[in-house]
Amino acid sequence: MIDIVVDADAGSGMVFEPPEGIDAAVKNACAIAGYEAPEPTLCIRFTANAEIRALNHQWRNKDAVTDVLSFPMQEAPFNLDESLGDIALAVPFARQEADRLHVAVDAHILHLIIHASLHLLGFDHINDDEADRMQGLESETMQRMGLHNPYSFEARVQS
Repeated sequence: MIDIVVDADAGSGMVFEPPEGIDAAVKNACAIAGYEAPEPTLCIRFTANAEIRALNHQWRNKDAVTDVLSFPMQEAPFNLDESLGDIALAVPFARQEADRLHVAVDAHILHLIIHASLHLLGFDHINDDEADRMQGLESETMQRMGLHNPYSFEARVQS
């Protein structure tokens, strides 16, 4: 079960509705990563930049806004009956990134959810090999959902 929480100020003055496809994004990311639960359990919180900044400072000692944070609640081997953890996503920051990257906001938010779901499953991008593996899983998940490849597109936009 995926619990969705939308903070009252998540849209920072703009209406925000979570995108369709969240369930598919999480399930596809889990399946591609080899997680075998038919119904992964986690919570996704959509919030404002200020709250993400506070969480980033509290848990990562980084006093800055970021797009998405993941808070794993277990490590492999996973207990399929327990929650994988929590995801917090900064809606205004994600909207700004989507505009900068020239992608649809909903597609970008789904990419961030896929990215964070993989973090909950123990994947990371600390070194180049880990980053390549994680980005490959993200790209495969996005492709399976009929969405853009987030990494080839970013490379074109930034050049």
